[in-house]
Amino acid sequence: MKTSISVVCYKWKVLANGESPLMLRVAKDGRRTIKSLGIAVNPNHWDFDRNEPKSNCPNKELINKIILKTRLELQEKLLEKKANREEFTANSLVNEEESIKAQTVEEFYLHLIAELKEKGQVGTSYAYLSSYRMLKNFNRGRRLNFTFSHIDANYCRRFEEWLRTKGDKDTTISYQLRTLRAAFNRAIEARVVSRDKSPFVEYKLSHLNTKTMKRALSKSDILRIIHCDCSSGKPTRRLAQDLFAFSYLCGGISFVDIANLTPRNIVDNRLVYQRQKTHGGINLPLSPEAQKLIAKYADYQQGADYLFPILHCKRHITPMQKTNRVRKVCHQVNQELRALGKELGISADVTTYVARHSFATVLKKSGVNIGIISQALGHQDIKTTQIYLDSFDNEQIDDAMKLLA
Repeated sequence: MKTSISVVCYKWKVLANGESPLMLRVAKDGRRTIKSLGIAVNPNHWDFDRNEPKSNCPNKELINKIILKTRLELQEKLLEKKANREEFTANSLVNEEESIKAQTVEEFYLHLIAELKEKGQVGTSYAYLSSYRMLKNFNRGRRLNFTFSHIDANYCRRFEEWLRTKGDKDTTISYQLRTLRAAFNRAIEARVVSRDKSPFVEYKLSHLNTKTMKRALSKSDILRIIHCDCSSGKPTRRLAQDLFAFSYLCGGISFVDIANLTPRNIVDNRLVYQRQKTHGGINLPLSPEAQKLIAKYADYQQGADYLFPILHCKRHITPMQKTNRVRKVCHQVNQELRALGKELGISADVTTYVARHSFATVLKKSGVNIGIISQALGHQDIKTTQIYLDSFDNEQIDDAMKLLA
């Protein structure tokens, strides 16, 4: 039903000076709400047919100015509600203290990405940039000139199907939709869209199978990678082997954390650092083998102020420069590790991340308590550690079942 907005002279109430208050009146769905404008007028100076002051009204210009301003503010709020497809009543429209800001998905994403980069949260900005580009491709390359209210459960289903036509698996699809959900939640917090418009109440991500393939290697395969002779190989191959070994020997430390290590992270033959991802503190003993790997790059450390030749204090200064450099070297290292794995006849896809999974699995198979493994990995939730170890638990079950025959 159409919403009507008008200003009326409330002649049924007469003030001490003989004037009656001017009231804002909004009607919708058969219900009306009135609210005082804070001004009054003598009923003799008010045209009740046109709902405006007569020409002989002493304060005509001031009253008209206030009426026009009030009407425009309410009309703007009404248009925002309709654009965002928000439900509202006459009362909520008049008395709502803060209205939803009109902003397109395009505007919100670009502002969010720029804001995150400015704060130094480059990794997070890349995630939203990837999401923005994917949504734009889904929109046939056109700008996202629609509000978040346009993104409903049906939109999410169509987006999922489009991703499948590209050949994406459930893990990738889940990542894209989780990032979209995170952006939607940020838009809710920024009052760009109403909370009750979230499509993720109806559209659940739980139907996507995000269980990852086994990434851990056996201890024997790990040792083959660590001890194979790469001395005659190119520098990138030797660095890849050293970083893989260091990660495995030092609690499955992630590549980005290795990249950010400096000599100050070595304290009394222990590795003490704060995780880049969770900011949790890690304190682990350095084995003789790990200390040898660090000593191997002693010359680099003096000028670069980093333990390994990934970052350099004079060349990689801003968060963006550091992030770009880490991503580039990680890609190069993983290419070398994959090639090395194939040369050694290892069927699994060997990457720096495999070293982290393998560290956890080898300890689990050795009988180490999962709580200790979780602490070494720097996980904030032991459930995350359990994900790393699911494949090992399945192997235990398989071996146990063999005893039945």
